[in-house]
Amino acid sequence: MTTPAATGFSAAGARPESLKADDLGALLAAACDLTLLLDTQGVIIDVAVGANGVPSAKGWIGKPWIDTVTIESRPKVEAMMREAAKGAPPRWRQVNHPVNLPVNHPVNYPSSAGDLPMNYAAARTHSGGPIVAFGRDLRSFAALQQRVAESQQEMEREYARIRSAEKRYRLLFQLAAEAILIIDAETHHIVEANPAALTLLGKPVKKLVGGAFTELFDEPSRRIAQSFVAALLVAPRVDNVHVALAESKEPLLLSGALLRQEGAGSIIVMLSRVDGGAAASVEKAGAMLVMEQMPDAFVLTDRDRRILMANAAFVELVQLASEERARGEPIEKWIGRPGVDVDVLFANLQTHGVLRHFSTVARGEHGTIVDIDVSGIDVSNGARRFLGFCIRPDDIRSGRERLGGRELPRTAEQFTDLVGRVSLKNLVRETTDLIERLCIEAALDITRDNRASAAEMLGLSRQALYTKLRRYGLGDLDDEDTGAPAD
Repeated sequence: MTTPAATGFSAAGARPESLKADDLGALLAAACDLTLLLDTQGVIIDVAVGANGVPSAKGWIGKPWIDTVTIESRPKVEAMMREAAKGAPPRWRQVNHPVNLPVNHPVNYPSSAGDLPMNYAAARTHSGGPIVAFGRDLRSFAALQQRVAESQQEMEREYARIRSAEKRYRLLFQLAAEAILIIDAETHHIVEANPAALTLLGKPVKKLVGGAFTELFDEPSRRIAQSFVAALLVAPRVDNVHVALAESKEPLLLSGALLRQEGAGSIIVMLSRVDGGAAASVEKAGAMLVMEQMPDAFVLTDRDRRILMANAAFVELVQLASEERARGEPIEKWIGRPGVDVDVLFANLQTHGVLRHFSTVARGEHGTIVDIDVSGIDVSNGARRFLGFCIRPDDIRSGRERLGGRELPRTAEQFTDLVGRVSLKNLVRETTDLIERLCIEAALDITRDNRASAAEMLGLSRQALYTKLRRYGLGDLDDEDTGAPAD
């Protein structure tokens, strides 16, 4: 490697000494961030500052170069000066300048975290001539190094946290009293088993790990185990599936959850013996199974009216694809006329604790509207409150509970019970019919079934009276066509 004096200036026909000082300074400023012109004693004669250089370096003129750097950089400056004086090929070295350099700073000026890092290479222009130190600003590189170092430290801290968490969960997995298996979601093979599972299944880890999960159970239970795994691939959790082991025929309960990570899935299965507590779980699971298969729609909500569970009949009634679509949603999304019914329903349920035969509508996802009859109950379990609703299509109710039939409400209390279940327009119409019927019955009773007198008493014509008698099904109308009074 040659010195700058031996580069292609002479070959090009232009010697460096033929360039003007200003032109040479401009070239050096364009080539480097900072260029120092030094005498043979290392004193700064001139400075050329580039676009990204250090403007304060102009104040270094007349000072020894070694006095402008930090303590640890002094040996590097001395080495560069010696090599340049001997004409040795230049070598790049990192040198740090104090950022706030005092005018009369001491020789042993300490370095700090705010130092200005520069990369220097020193070369002699010609024999006996001045020395030129070419400098490159390393601040951006130093900032990048700092970010890399901080990122590396953060990664190390995160790895340490993950390793610590893995150790804790591994310890819990090994010490858990419940039998736990980890199954590959794609192959359905057992990946790992804790000591409790090995004890429960009576197999060593070498025979258990790698085997098919369904092979643990007897022939009738294998199909159940397959359905259990298939259900976990679409549902977040499945509990209390009853199976029996292949060899001992011991009944077990399976509960599981799906864990997905980086595109792969693992199924965590917990196996429990069917003892006292587990038997109660089986009974609860049976009750849930019965409720699920009930022909009437059933919904369980929390105190905020959000659905916790719904059976298949409700899912079909409101035209949903699955029960999961209903969980967490407010029940008024599908039940009740907008604005009135649901508030009345919950107000009655909160007041009385029990609700019977509340007439409203169910709104399907595809726009269908079905008249329904709702019965409900408010149940508290400790600090929790549950609301259960049984929903039936309105067409199965008896005729006595409908307006527009033969049997009409006879008291004001019966009418007030219908508020919220029947529109005001229907209530007014049915009330008018009721009053007409009661008045006609009273007039016939007073006149001892003398229809002419009853019509005169009511201010009606005989024909109008006959029409209303026919409408309400009162009396014998065989003589209506003759027009003769039935005295």
